[in-house]
Amino acid sequence: MIHRGRDNQGDLFGDDSKQAPPHPKRLGREGRIRVGTSGYSFADWIGPFYPARTPRSKMLDEYIRHFDVVEINSSYYRIPTVSMFERMEQKTPAGFEFIVKLFRGMTHEIEDSPQMYREFVDSIAPLKEAGKFGGFLAQFPWKFRNCADGRAHLAALRKRLGEDPLFVEFRHDSWIEDDTFTLLGDLGVGYCSVDEPQLKGLVPPVAVATTDEAYVRLHGRNAQNWWGKGGGDRYDYDYGKHELSEWSEKMLDLESKVKKVYAFFNNCHAGHAARNAELMIEMLGDELGR
Repeated sequence: MIHRGRDNQGDLFGDDSKQAPPHPKRLGREGRIRVGTSGYSFADWIGPFYPARTPRSKMLDEYIRHFDVVEINSSYYRIPTVSMFERMEQKTPAGFEFIVKLFRGMTHEIEDSPQMYREFVDSIAPLKEAGKFGGFLAQFPWKFRNCADGRAHLAALRKRLGEDPLFVEFRHDSWIEDDTFTLLGDLGVGYCSVDEPQLKGLVPPVAVATTDEAYVRLHGRNAQNWWGKGGGDRYDYDYGKHELSEWSEKMLDLESKVKKVYAFFNNCHAGHAARNAELMIEMLGDELGR
């Protein structure tokens, strides 16, 4: 396990943390930052985060005791259904938000299927009707480069998904240039700032907003296993408070420029994401004296 200094974080999962928040948390200097995790249904969170013997069907019930926003990643592996999002919506309180990750056929395999897009967009209707839909996330692979075809696909994606909020995450550093940010702004697409290992070809930790909503994903800094050469999980990383403070400052700066900042922890191995998200909430809450 990659484990960094805990900086006297203390017990983030004591009895007090089990109380459900009465309303969305107001984080940051203006209360415009929302923090959650990339997914919530992980067997290895039972014990480190969820109570012992928590069934998968009750994980969202436990998750909402801590967070008021979540990134849905299961939609990357299969087209979600209306009934799936109906069940999720019914389990969550007013003000809760969902960000839905795009299906791999839209970002990795890049299939030209109008039906695929239609079914995907139709599936989120329950979230939109309840006012709980925050937007789509398009996470592109490292092989997706800044070229004419790549830029054309971004424009096509924007058109196919209509006017709903859309954020894009790049994994290849060829995209990190002013022209990219200008293009995204022109398309009305949000840039996803990332924290990940600083390896050749990966994206540096620049905090940029290209729409009136900013987006941050923190993957951990597990350089040893990122390319699968270390034999472990690339997302097995536990941030220390000193590392998170780098991003709390960046988020506060973004907050001063936009209407909302989303931040999601994707270092999901063994509950690290949930623990680190709780710590980030604690740090950002201090900005408002809470």
